[in-house]
Amino acid sequence: MNAQTNQVNTLPAFADLTPDLVLGAVESCGWFCDGRILALNSYENRVYQVALEDGPPVIAKFYRPGRWTDAAILEEHAFTMELAAQEIPVVTALSSTAGQSLHHYQGYRFALFPRQSGRAPELQDAATLEWMGRFLGRIHAVGALHSYQHRPDINPDTFGVQPLDWLASSGMIPPELQSVYLSVAQQALDVVRQCYQRAGTVPVLRLHGDCHMGNVLWLDQGPQAGPHFVDFDDSRMGPAIQDLWMLLSGERAEMQRQMSDILAGYEDFFDFDPRQLYLIEALRTLRLIHYSAWLGQRWDDAAFQAAFPWFNTQRYWQDRILELREQIALMDEPPLWNF
Repeated sequence: MNAQTNQVNTLPAFADLTPDLVLGAVESCGWFCDGRILALNSYENRVYQVALEDGPPVIAKFYRPGRWTDAAILEEHAFTMELAAQEIPVVTALSSTAGQSLHHYQGYRFALFPRQSGRAPELQDAATLEWMGRFLGRIHAVGALHSYQHRPDINPDTFGVQPLDWLASSGMIPPELQSVYLSVAQQALDVVRQCYQRAGTVPVLRLHGDCHMGNVLWLDQGPQAGPHFVDFDDSRMGPAIQDLWMLLSGERAEMQRQMSDILAGYEDFFDFDPRQLYLIEALRTLRLIHYSAWLGQRWDDAAFQAAFPWFNTQRYWQDRILELREQIALMDEPPLWNF
């Protein structure tokens, strides 16, 4: 699932990440803590709010060992700094007194971020969707200027073939369901490829990559009012529609209205190729396969077993088989608009 090379696999486990170590790591960057620390909801990495003696708290993100190379993390930091330089509301990593945004402490890699307040956006509101579209258009206009060199693309291979190959050999799927799941998943990937063929050659660019409601914080008042985009940890190269489709929900007619509202703002800043609409359900299908492998690859992390107790049960895989069959039918439907 992860196509990187030169992974750092010698880092210690998250189980060794104690509060004293977290505080020591923050203070190693030149900030002085007052001893208060709050663990925040995060599974891929470990994230803490750390109170400082003088000033607002900072958010300390400790990266999952072996997932990204240093170069890949720094690419993400550089992208968000590019966006912030264009006054796009994204949360960027703080630099230490030495000018570094990625830090190392007792074998761990971490970054510090300012705390960003806000609520979830109201995605049923047309004005909110248009506002979101404007900023996503601006993000993509900057994202199209350069390419990532150290992060894999979002495509049928990285999000479909590779995770499915891993699942097939993992032993995670109950034996009585494995052949059925793999058969249905392979059929789904065949239809995903057909969707890509119908879309034709679609440009790829640097994306947020995981632009769901939880990664957008909305401020109602003041000069900073509007959406603020956080957590670019899953940023990759991919088609622009990847950052748009996760804002859609409901029945087909409702999604058509939502997409129209998003594009009303988006196309003020960046052109949208409507052929990408063929990829909405294809990308949703890839995300489903990728998600199952993501859970399986982290199953030795106690936090995952506590948070996702339903994974690796017969019911879970039965539901995934049904879900993929539904996706096959949805991918065969016409796109949201005829063109």
